[in-house]
Amino acid sequence: MPITHAEVLEFVRGHSLAVQASVAPSLFPQASVVGFIVTDDFELFFDTLESTRKIANLRQNARIAFVIGGLAHDDERTVQYEGTADEPGPSDLNRLKEQYFLRFPDGRDRQSWPGITYVRARPRWLRFSNFNTTPPEIAEFTFG
Repeated sequence: MPITHAEVLEFVRGHSLAVQASVAPSLFPQASVVGFIVTDDFELFFDTLESTRKIANLRQNARIAFVIGGLAHDDERTVQYEGTADEPGPSDLNRLKEQYFLRFPDGRDRQSWPGITYVRARPRWLRFSNFNTTPPEIAEFTFG
């Protein structure tokens, strides 16, 4: 039976940390760990500081990637996610922040930090891989 969007969304929502990758102006990849939430439309949202390499990279090249999962012992399921990032405008930002604060209540306090900024990623492609089964279950999804 094929993996559904709902099953992948449930898996992603079971995680709060992801490895996020962006492209530096030198074209070298850069990666970091971010705390994130995911919307019903598979938008990923996180906060960061303007002084980070990731925000400088994303402002110059909006391409973004994530790996979610794969860190728990005896659980070989992951999501690879590729998309584009932006800094959402006021109405989207308020909606996303409220969802984010439910998962990360300390995010409310970070709002007062100098240079805090928020990033939304919208998916173009993702792959769910489950190597807990034989044969492995793999499903790919493309978006808009």
